[in-house]
Amino acid sequence: MKKKALSILLAAAMAGALLTGCGGSSSSTSTEAEETAEEETAEEETEEAAEEEAAEETEGAVYNIAIVKQMDHASLDEIAEAIEAELDVIAEENGVTINYETYSGQGEQSVLTQIGTQVISEGVDAIIPIATLAAQVMVTCAEETQTPVIFAAISDPEGAELTDIDYLTGTSDALNTEFIMDMMFAQNADIQKVGLLYSLSEDNSTTPIAEAKAYLDAAGIEYVEKTANTNDEVITAASALIAEGVDTIFTPTDNVVMAAELAIYENLIEAGILHYTGADSFVRNGAFATCGVNYTELGYETADLAYEAIVNGMVDMEDYYLMDGGIITVNTETAEAIGADYSVFADMGELVEVITTED
Repeated sequence: MKKKALSILLAAAMAGALLTGCGGSSSSTSTEAEETAEEETAEEETEEAAEEEAAEETEGAVYNIAIVKQMDHASLDEIAEAIEAELDVIAEENGVTINYETYSGQGEQSVLTQIGTQVISEGVDAIIPIATLAAQVMVTCAEETQTPVIFAAISDPEGAELTDIDYLTGTSDALNTEFIMDMMFAQNADIQKVGLLYSLSEDNSTTPIAEAKAYLDAAGIEYVEKTANTNDEVITAASALIAEGVDTIFTPTDNVVMAAELAIYENLIEAGILHYTGADSFVRNGAFATCGVNYTELGYETADLAYEAIVNGMVDMEDYYLMDGGIITVNTETAEAIGADYSVFADMGELVEVITTED
């Protein structure tokens, strides 16, 4: 802060010297520049004083936070771990104590409701739900107490009716469906039939599937839809798409399909079908490729928002904060097994190579 102000003052002084050396008068220009620099310095000092005062007021405070995963799987686990790590950093930097506990709803609304009821009764200072159903349930549980709810990884907050709620904010990992479609056809321009695999119970999937259909309709490409709500149904749906002879499959950030990816990826590889998905967790579990956000960074941002909401309130906070995407993740083992050349993605964005891990 002070270095910036000093640079401005030095620049003003140098400009004045140069003008004088050229034979002109620089007194007026120098004075204005110095006044501007002094005003900026005063503003910075005021901001620093306010920050120091706020830090003094919160130092030694104790906060309790509930982190609620919709279910256990790679992406949601990664986000939860990042939230925990960032809360530890925040606590140390601000001289406060942040107690947190992480729960899993096991993909069941009834379990999530039990968790929400419990943590509200315990008087937590904030709830951080991860994924759409978890957020929807926690918002309902917190309605009476207005406990701050800061969601993580909601792909379509508007579609999930998670906006315009005073005690709610969070981070969105909205999917760029068109870009993933572009990836599909960049890798194979001769695609004739696309499989759409998703769950009707996942609000995350509604908008991306509609976008995928619109894209394929405009391109005159045939598509086949298969839906599933359990692991066994996902396996059956994937087998049906193989039987239908699809060239490739698209799945959005669908937690139901993600939980079953390890059970279907080998069959898709054997059939020579590339699976494009909405999150890198699928790819780490055997799917071919995705383009999305960094979930660790999303977790950090969510934790920061939660602390801000607790300390400063939610009056000035947005309905949600959209995370930057553009990270292309490719499973090199899957690519090699099918013989897919993913070098075509190199000029489309940041490329990350992974292998299959059973987590």
